[in-house]
Amino acid sequence: MAAASTILLISGLGCRQDMHDEPKFFPQRGTDFYADGRSARPQVDNTVARNQLHADTYFYTGFINGKEGDGMPFPVTMKVLERGQERYNIYCTPCHARVGNGMGMIVDRGYAHASDYHTARLEAAPLGHFFNVMSNGYGAMPDYSAQITPVDRWAIVAYIKALQLSQKATQADVPAGAHVEPLSSIAESEGLPPNFAAQWVLPPTAFDATPDNQPHVLPPPSPNSGNTPAAPATSDSTTATTPAAAPAGNTAAKQ
Repeated sequence: MAAASTILLISGLGCRQDMHDEPKFFPQRGTDFYADGRSARPQVDNTVARNQLHADTYFYTGFINGKEGDGMPFPVTMKVLERGQERYNIYCTPCHARVGNGMGMIVDRGYAHASDYHTARLEAAPLGHFFNVMSNGYGAMPDYSAQITPVDRWAIVAYIKALQLSQKATQADVPAGAHVEPLSSIAESEGLPPNFAAQWVLPPTAFDATPDNQPHVLPPPSPNSGNTPAAPATSDSTTATTPAAAPAGNTAAKQ
């Protein structure tokens, strides 16, 4: 009998429910442990999550006192401009083109014309505006906050401003002793046509509306355009009128 009692005592000790019945908080439930009855405790004042301090609000938002600021949050060096050019060429050129005129490859494929950085409105826009647009999007443009870090967004802003200044640069802006070449000469040295650096003119597309709201119908390319083989001769004696060829999408117009 004593042996049986010992076995029952040991078994009972092994089946204690202390861990199962211990006090605990359940999400979205109240508790009588705290005086306010809430199980979820409020955050301690002046604490932030890891990597979310963001003490320099202008660096992370582009705003000063609720308005877009007009300055860089750090000095602009050649290294910053090179980084901005690299990021710009990756993320911005599909829409805005490498020269910033809004005639990127998506426009050539039927999408809406992107913003031209060389308009009076954007030339006068504060630097914080470009950072804000990249961070939060604008019109048809989505935000790029997930793809581009804040420091790289500012580097792109600096490069955009350099693109704008380059369009109105004069000889007086060139440092003494620096060698200056027109873009057409540089293009030729790279084996490109002289008009490669000129303004690009895109052909009308089916997405362009005519004054009567009817879509354009592009004529077939000319047999002499070099892009389409000549049409075979017809057996009848009727003379066909060859429609005018649409300008090629990569043809640059002389300025």
